[in-house]
Amino acid sequence: MLKTPADAAMPLGLTMAEKLLSRAAGRPLRAGDVAVCEIDGAMGTDGSIPMALDYLQSIQGGDVPGAPNKPERLAFAFDHYGPGSGARALALQQRARAYAQRHSIEIFEVAQGIGHQRMIECGRVLPGLLVVGADSHAVSYGALNSFGTGIGSSDLAGILQCNQLWMKVPASLKITLIGCLQTAASAKDAALVLARMLGADGANYLALEFDGPGLLTLDMNDRIVLANMSVEMGAKAGLFPFDDVTKAYLTGRAAVPYLPVSADANAHYASTLVLDLAQVVPQLALPHRVDKVSDLSDVPVTPINMVYLGTCTGGRTKDYAEALEVLQRGGGVAPGVRLVVTPASEEVRAELQSSGMLLAFQALGAEINPPGCGACCGTCGSIPDDGARIVSTANRNFKGRMGNREALIYLASPKTCAAAAVRGSVGGRVDLEERPES
Repeated sequence: MLKTPADAAMPLGLTMAEKLLSRAAGRPLRAGDVAVCEIDGAMGTDGSIPMALDYLQSIQGGDVPGAPNKPERLAFAFDHYGPGSGARALALQQRARAYAQRHSIEIFEVAQGIGHQRMIECGRVLPGLLVVGADSHAVSYGALNSFGTGIGSSDLAGILQCNQLWMKVPASLKITLIGCLQTAASAKDAALVLARMLGADGANYLALEFDGPGLLTLDMNDRIVLANMSVEMGAKAGLFPFDDVTKAYLTGRAAVPYLPVSADANAHYASTLVLDLAQVVPQLALPHRVDKVSDLSDVPVTPINMVYLGTCTGGRTKDYAEALEVLQRGGGVAPGVRLVVTPASEEVRAELQSSGMLLAFQALGAEINPPGCGACCGTCGSIPDDGARIVSTANRNFKGRMGNREALIYLASPKTCAAAAVRGSVGGRVDLEERPES
């Protein structure tokens, strides 16, 4: 691995978070230290950019916000608003678009996909970097051995002004993964188990650092899910080491060399826990809390009206393949159930189309929405009806999250969501095992 001057000066005993932020600050840091860090990449959304531009204009004192410090390190994602979002939302989106076009900032246009997914797909997130997003699920970037975290609009304004960010180095919670997920379980179930164990605030301002032999059984899709959900436990970041899985994913995506980091063997952790993946069973988060989690089999059978397959947690090709297998094996969608498919990106949608899966979902009566956040944040896409019960692959189920405060949102894996669509209900004992070919 290549060495930088900051690496050479580092003492032993540093966590992954300490090393990543030391590199960004150009000096050795420990948990609790506050430093000015140089940003390697930043993503804003149509929901956060307009306010950042207001802050920037206030900082600069001009009539319009001025040019950003390092436009090549920025990306603006238009993923929260669509044609049905209303004139005011679209006007805000256009303001952000005009600023990006004026200053040569890369744009992820409407229907190109969720900003986080696009940042990962197009190689803007690389090992060893500090990459932030003005959206809390920027923690997804930690799956690629980078320090990814969410920021506010005022922080984004500061980055536009000087490409720097004040950072307090988080202490780390080491999560050792052992075993292998069984057929019925998925990474989403493992994430919900962790939410159940830690609670919504059990990892407040900690970096979750995943390690252990169980990592070898998790592909990049699985790692993104776990990193993405870390913020639902209050974490500042969810970090994975660099290994062959990371290297394989980045092949053909990384346009520049990168510098992975790894924790020292004698690094200090605020706490540790062990998660045996082999013991993970299908989970269900009940309305209206992500940490209100039970084993699926322990939840009373509850009728549902809508199943949502998508988001930056559950909208990738693997997720759809798993869901489709359950749907087809179960004989299709139950009467009265609305099945909504919203791919995480155009790359995913194209993969679904070329594989025939998109046509298969259409044949099952699914509503196919353009790539993007869709109904997850309730500002576009297929908004649920009053009183609807939704089972979703998303990461949040707060009241009003999908644009209707009268709806009830349950969170589950793609397999569990698909089984709910087949049965027209969620809860109880469900056969999610893949049947052997006859």
